[in-house]
Amino acid sequence: MSRLSKINVNEATGVAADLFAGIRKAVGRVPNAYATVGTHSPAALGAALNGDAILAKSSLSKPDVEAIKLAVSEIAGCDYCIAAHTLVGKMVGLSLEETRQVRAGVATGNAQRDALVAFVRHVVSTHGTVDKARLDEVRAAGYSEAQVIDALFAVSVITFTNLVNRVNDTDLDFPAVE
Repeated sequence: MSRLSKINVNEATGVAADLFAGIRKAVGRVPNAYATVGTHSPAALGAALNGDAILAKSSLSKPDVEAIKLAVSEIAGCDYCIAAHTLVGKMVGLSLEETRQVRAGVATGNAQRDALVAFVRHVVSTHGTVDKARLDEVRAAGYSEAQVIDALFAVSVITFTNLVNRVNDTDLDFPAVE
């Protein structure tokens, strides 16, 4: 059971109501994570949604963005985001097996994406300055410097929701993932 309160999204007012209406229009409902954030900080929810809008227009493909979000969520141990981004990943072309492989940090057969996921996993799971060889590997796989920056931005966007959901133990409203 979620630890932080959330309002009934149908009773929201002001900025929160506007954000919830936009989410509902885009995806048909307001997921629990967004309802919780919007209840307590419409500005933070707006920033998170804006981050996702920026990623949608970024230099990365939608499957690459979802692979990043899955890898980071797995490392963070965020069951909510794993469930949400497994579903979204399938919607943008990742197979269920690929989502499992990304989460496990094993090769998917897409060498370029595998290099990106390995880079992101390394950045998220280590401390200090990242070895230049790691950057060179992701560039050698075909990613531009703009794509590296977009990948790091994707890490920051998913990290916020990972943190919220880990603190909140947000009630899962996506199909659970084993």
